Amino acid sequence: MKERKHKRKLNHVLILTSDAADANVKQFRIRAWLAEVIVIMLCILIGGVIGYFIYEGQLWENAGRRSHEQVVALEEENKTLAEQNSKLEAQVTEQAEEIQILSDTVSQKVQSENELSATLEKQSLPTEFPLTGSASMEEVTEGEPMCIFHASVGTTVVAVASGTVMAVNDDETYGHSVWVDHGNGYITIYRNKGDATVAVGDSVVQGTTLFVIGEDNADLGYQMQKDGSYINPMDMLAISG
Repeated sequence: MKERKHKRKLNHVLILTSDAADANVKQFRIRAWLAEVIVIMLCILIGGVIGYFIYEGQLWENAGRRSHEQVVALEEENKTLAEQNSKLEAQVTEQAEEIQILSDTVSQKVQSENELSATLEKQSLPTEFPLTGSASMEEVTEGEPMCIFHASVGTTVVAVASGTVMAVNDDETYGHSVWVDHGNGYITIYRNKGDATVAVGDSVVQGTTLFVIGEDNADLGYQMQKDGSYINPMDMLAISG
């Protein structure tokens, strides 16, 4: 018969000692499989710790990279917003300048229109003398006021202000009469025996000839109405001095 060989059991001995002279020596016997388990667990633990720190490092690295990317993106966005804001400010400034120019233009136009209106209004006021030369005058204040001028030959009867000829009538006393509407409530009436040089609907300005004084028509009867009522023409002639 063959002898049966027994498998030897391996044990590991852990010896703990001290540098002291009288120190005891302690021995601990650990089975081989248990030592292997402990070593494996220590390796796993150490590997886990190392892996954890590596993982944490990657997390922090990724977080830092994302944070950097976000910062870069925010900086780009801020840069874009700053450029847009600058463009908007430039547009606002340009529009403000255009508005100011338009405002100045409107103001100048209004001023010009006001000046033109004032000029036209002044030109339509019957304040000028109705003859081109000198003449003697009689003033009739009763009833319908009238100024009767005695002019010399060659003198012309003229419109005293801008307006429109509204009527050219026959006159029992003076032969003919020319009525001029000045468009502001004033109507001037020129009575003379001569032939009228204007017709109904004609536009006249101050100085437009209405009659020419000759030997047979030296007298001019000059009247004025305001809003349909007769007024003394001298009250308006006094305005022009």
